[in-house]
Amino acid sequence: MFGVALDLSLRDFRKILQRPKPVILGLTSQLILLPLLTLLIIFIAKPPFSIQLGMLLVAACPGGNISNYFVHRSHGNTALSITLTSIVTLAAVLITPFSFYLWTKLLQAPPDFARLITVDFWNMIRIIIQLIVFPLILGMALKKYLPRFTQLISKPVKWFSVILLLGIIFFALTGNTDIIQSQLQHVFLLVLLHNGIAYILGYQFARRTNLSHRDARAIAMETGIQNGGLALILIFNYFDGLGGMALVAAWWGVWDIISGFALSSYWARAILPSKGSNQLSDLL
Repeated sequence: MFGVALDLSLRDFRKILQRPKPVILGLTSQLILLPLLTLLIIFIAKPPFSIQLGMLLVAACPGGNISNYFVHRSHGNTALSITLTSIVTLAAVLITPFSFYLWTKLLQAPPDFARLITVDFWNMIRIIIQLIVFPLILGMALKKYLPRFTQLISKPVKWFSVILLLGIIFFALTGNTDIIQSQLQHVFLLVLLHNGIAYILGYQFARRTNLSHRDARAIAMETGIQNGGLALILIFNYFDGLGGMALVAAWWGVWDIISGFALSSYWARAILPSKGSNQLSDLL
C-alpha cells in the first residue's frame, strides 16, 4: 500500500470531474459485476465453502498499482487505471468489509463455518485502516512534501513490495500443504477461470457502453487484477489462515501477475482495433 501511495496524488481525482463516465463504469465493473461473476462461478462450480469465501474476499479487495503498470504496457488509458486504483484503494476501508459481508450472505454456510459468515464489520475496518489508510497517508505525504526522496525510494519500495508479496504467498502455501495437495487442482482451474472471465467481463462491459478500446483495456485490467496480498493478510489476521481461503488468495496473487503480464505483452504488440469494432475477439 505504501508503494501504491508513492504514485498517487490528489490531482488523480480531478479526472473524475473532468470525465466521470469511464470512472463510473470502471467502478461498476470492479465493485458490482466482479462479485456477481464470482457468485455465478461459485453457484455453478460448487467448490468447498472455504474456497467460496476466498473467491469472494479476493473479489472484494482493491487492485494494486501492478494493474497500472500492465495498463501502461497494454497501450491502455493509464490515467483512468490510476484513478480507479486510487478510488478503490482509498474506499477499501469501507468497501472491502461491506462487499464481503454483503455477498457472503448469499452463500449457504455449513454448520461448522457459520461463524465465518458472521463478519465483524468494524473489526475488519480496523484491520484495513492499519493496512491501507496509514501507509497511503504516509506515501502520499512523502510524494507531496519530499518528491526527490520519493523518487529515490520509489523503485526499491516497489521491488520490496513484490518480494514481500511472494514471501506472504510462500508462507500461505507452506502453511497449508494438506489443503494444497487435495484442492490445488480445483483452485488452479477456478482461479484461471475466474481471472480470465473477469478480464473479458471488464473489457466487454466497457465496449458495450461505448468506451474506447484504450479505456476498455484499463477497465479489463482493473476488473481482473485484485490485491491477493491484502486478501492474504486479512485471512491470516481475521480468519486464522483458513486453508481454502489462503490457497485461493495465494494462487490468485501469483496467477494475476502471470496473466496480466501475458495479456499486456500481447496487447503491447497488437494494433488497437478499429473504432467501430466491438466483438468478443477485440479482447485479444
